[in-house]
Amino acid sequence: MAEQASETSAVEAAKNVEDAAQALKQAADSAEASAQNLAEASEQANSLIGQINSIAEAVAGGPSDFVYLLAIFILAIFVGYYVVWSVTPALHTPLMSVTNAISSVVIVGALIAVGADFVTAAGGASKLFGFLAVTLASVNIFGGFLVTQRMLAMYKKKEA
Repeated sequence: MAEQASETSAVEAAKNVEDAAQALKQAADSAEASAQNLAEASEQANSLIGQINSIAEAVAGGPSDFVYLLAIFILAIFVGYYVVWSVTPALHTPLMSVTNAISSVVIVGALIAVGADFVTAAGGASKLFGFLAVTLASVNIFGGFLVTQRMLAMYKKKEA
């Protein structure tokens, strides 16, 4: 009897390992597809940067700082789009936690900007934008914690 129970538990353990291996394979396939999407986005962004640089060189004789910053912004849009939309649902909660951590770093920088002197030419604007950054990052952090809490509540067992 004990031998039969041991065989049954071994079969169940083997099935659990098989299921876990299948889940890992699906996650690896999903990660590979995300990496391919990211590579395609990078190629598109590099193409756009090349076009922007050629336009800037034709107009101003050479690329300016604005063109470089615009190119980085466009690259960030493409990368962000492909990264966020290719995340599997199982990774949304950890992604929210990372977003909260990034927003907390933004708040530190914004607090430094809020403490700027009014004596300098950019002092008033720095305070205004710093306050705006603190406000928006705070909303992002607290909203992220609320969303994370709701997502984690979905995995809790319901009491009868």
